Amino acid sequence: MTKSRKVVPAQRSPGAGTVSSRLPDPAAESPDVTELRELARRGVLAGRVTAASGLELKQLRGAAYAVAYRVVYEAVTRRVEWDRGHGRCAQSIQQLEPACLDRYYDDVESAVGHLLTRAVEPIENLEAWLAHWAPKAAVDGYRKRRGERGALQRPRMTKTLAAGLGHDPWLEDLALGILEWVGVTATAGAGLWPVASWALRRAQVKGDPSAADPAAVAGEVEQVLAVMRRQPIWYADHVERPLGRKVAPVAAPPGDEAAEPRPLRLVPEHEVDEARLIDLAWTATEAIQILLRRGEDPVDVVTRVLMTVFTGGTGGEELDRTPGTGPSSTEHVSALLADAAGVANIVPRVLHILGLVQE
Repeated sequence: MTKSRKVVPAQRSPGAGTVSSRLPDPAAESPDVTELRELARRGVLAGRVTAASGLELKQLRGAAYAVAYRVVYEAVTRRVEWDRGHGRCAQSIQQLEPACLDRYYDDVESAVGHLLTRAVEPIENLEAWLAHWAPKAAVDGYRKRRGERGALQRPRMTKTLAAGLGHDPWLEDLALGILEWVGVTATAGAGLWPVASWALRRAQVKGDPSAADPAAVAGEVEQVLAVMRRQPIWYADHVERPLGRKVAPVAAPPGDEAAEPRPLRLVPEHEVDEARLIDLAWTATEAIQILLRRGEDPVDVVTRVLMTVFTGGTGGEELDRTPGTGPSSTEHVSALLADAAGVANIVPRVLHILGLVQE
């Protein structure tokens, strides 16, 4: 990527932003960019894109990126990074941090998509047109990506949620922060929630610097989530689903020091173990019913299937666990099936669950 040109004041025109509208030297542009400008000037760019395919479409998109990437940085990214307090990121594209660079690429893609689908009227100054529309395209693209992840596009406080939170201003603010957070691709380091930044926000909302307490925020996050879970379908669609699409950061294996990072788990271990046992139980009941329909002895069938299903694993489910902390179901089932009294108790229960006997 080449070094950005010096920004000069733009002449405002209908639809022009405050970004430089100075056109690059035509002799330095590629033929594809020149063609893009000509199509835009004639007002036929969007129609040409619709009819194009293969190499021509690729060339048009490439030319659009070549024009848009500087404009988007000046019209959108630089301002956003200043507002975030990212002074270094606001200096140049080359100095954007990885997460900020990802957002910038998303905004460029949104601006390019807007140009290639909305340029239906003559555009004399392509940079000025993009400078005007890039902020709106970035917002629309952001909301579209949130929707694709299952997150709410515009998180708002509902009457039901506000009542559940006791109309507490800080808890309502935190709830909106949670709904916003689950829909972005960013992660919080080794944790699930950005409690440190929310702690600063807590102090602002409460008007008390001493209220910036990450531990208190962590407890309040669970409090808010508990209220949200009262609507299980809504919670699964708009909190769990988008949250599960975050890419967990790679963390070092647990070490001997308490301060060493631990892998980020989006689902608690006990929930993983419970889901695994449910899957195994379903497999066992299916196998038992098939064998019983063949006329085999119920005691032998139940004992054999349970032993095979619950103790015949590969151990793969324990690879991500510290030794000695994995699920203990294998040892428990083995002990029960090795005891005659345990078998006498288990078999009738299994048959009752299958509806084959009455207790």
